[in-house]
Amino acid sequence: MADSGTNAGHLHHRHHHCLHLLLLLLLLLLLLPCHQFASHIVDGGGIPTTLDGPFTPVTRAFDRSLRQGSADVPLSDPRLAPRARPPSPEQIALAASADPTSLWVSWVTGRAQVGSHLTPLDPAAVRTEVWYGERAGHHPRVATGSAEVYSQLYPYPGLLNYTSGVIHHVRLANLTPSTRYYYRCGDSSLLLEGGLSDERSFRTLPAPAPDAYPRRVAVVGDLGLTGNSTSTVDHLAKNDPSLILMVGDMTYANQYLTTGGAGVPCFSCSFPDAPIRESYQPRWDGWGRFMEPLTSRVPMMVIEGNHEMEPQGRGGAVTFASYSARFAVPADESGSGTKFYYSFDAGGIHFIMLGAYVDYNRTGPQYSWLEKDLQRVDRGLTPWVVASWHSPWYNSYASHYQEFECMRQQMEGLLYQHGVDIVFSGHVHAYERMNRVFNYTLDTCGPVYITIGDGGNIEKIDIDHADDPGKCPLPGDNTPEFGGVCHMNFTSGPAKGRFCWERQPEWSAFRESSFGHGILEVVNSTYALWTWHRNQDTYGKDSVGDQIYIVRQPKECLMQSMSVASLEW
Repeated sequence: MADSGTNAGHLHHRHHHCLHLLLLLLLLLLLLPCHQFASHIVDGGGIPTTLDGPFTPVTRAFDRSLRQGSADVPLSDPRLAPRARPPSPEQIALAASADPTSLWVSWVTGRAQVGSHLTPLDPAAVRTEVWYGERAGHHPRVATGSAEVYSQLYPYPGLLNYTSGVIHHVRLANLTPSTRYYYRCGDSSLLLEGGLSDERSFRTLPAPAPDAYPRRVAVVGDLGLTGNSTSTVDHLAKNDPSLILMVGDMTYANQYLTTGGAGVPCFSCSFPDAPIRESYQPRWDGWGRFMEPLTSRVPMMVIEGNHEMEPQGRGGAVTFASYSARFAVPADESGSGTKFYYSFDAGGIHFIMLGAYVDYNRTGPQYSWLEKDLQRVDRGLTPWVVASWHSPWYNSYASHYQEFECMRQQMEGLLYQHGVDIVFSGHVHAYERMNRVFNYTLDTCGPVYITIGDGGNIEKIDIDHADDPGKCPLPGDNTPEFGGVCHMNFTSGPAKGRFCWERQPEWSAFRESSFGHGILEVVNSTYALWTWHRNQDTYGKDSVGDQIYIVRQPKECLMQSMSVASLEW
């Protein structure tokens, strides 16, 4: 039997050995590259990362027991009907400015009108004010803004016209990032008549920094206002986002005649003799009321889709009137001067919103603005660059297949050159996440393209894939509503010489025909968690339909992106 002195010696030796191992471990953690250290933090739950890719393509087949779509919610529904009497504000919505020290507040007063001979409201007849402060019940600061009215006019027999309520926009400035503010909007001179709204609140986004990010960014597209749409918004709200990206096609008001009635999944099928693509503008007002409980406290950033075109006038000479009037975006602040494309910062993320329905050619103003905007990005402050536009470049569904190939050929090289990390689009009414790709070739430095046009609109879910037997569109199909046609056969890879693949393309990692929304949670300057939530799983644990950590590799991709800078595409 060993004596006590020997035991003490062994214990002392083991203590020093453990201390030595602990110090060695700490040293390794300090020497470990940041992205490798982050992988130890985030990869413990078995969630894959883009470093594990490219992934073998997976399709989750549409559950035929589910409805492919649902009807629109009627305007008589309490969630859509007017809740405020004039002059009280309604349809209150927030939008981010170019940086988190300012923020837009928008609302509507007065009643919209539908008829043949209308007299628009006078925007100057009511004040445009926001009273706000950092304490509940105390609003010592006031900001004023602009007001406008728009009309949707149809010079055709039997069609009704529309003129809006007064639409107000105020930009609050000199705000403190990451701070709770309380506000009331409206006209303080009409206080006794209900001219100011009830108190609402919002939290400003974090200032640009590599270690500060919005808590959750919700992404949704092609929403509409059906039963499925309301399920999507309810589900999204439960996930408590701090910012919302709406990637086009908001209300689907153009699935109606100007006289109202029921909306239809296919306008041209139901109304082949209509003289113009009509719309029922009160659907916009109902949509604004439905969204208000969410958008009056969380900034929502929009970009136009094809359903916002809404042609009016003789021959459809005027378009986008409702979109242009109803939404405030940081057009001037970001230097674009237009609501059709712009950018803004939210913490360590630089967001770029591009227009697929305005000139996107390399010789046009949008491309010139985009090039300058990307050159100004400081990746030391905003490591992440996230781009969004409505119509996807990469899409394996039969619907809208290769529809915006012209836009891809014009702009893809510029986005790749500047290391854009993630791209969100809608238009296709389904979910699809791509492997990292550039010019239809798997590329570890390409963006992660995600299609999330599955918000729930009346046009129903898309279920056919271009690689399904007999489902490949003809090259003359899928003509865009704006821009040229650049359909092409593939020049390399397994689909060489063909217009469609005969199996799920290698650049398509995962696709599923279900309604839902996505949540982006940026962890640090290299890791971001992307989660797609499908609706039909009753918001339980199985509502996570797709989940992956998107990992940036700036050092590895710097030389590769620089090599394409001088190439012509």
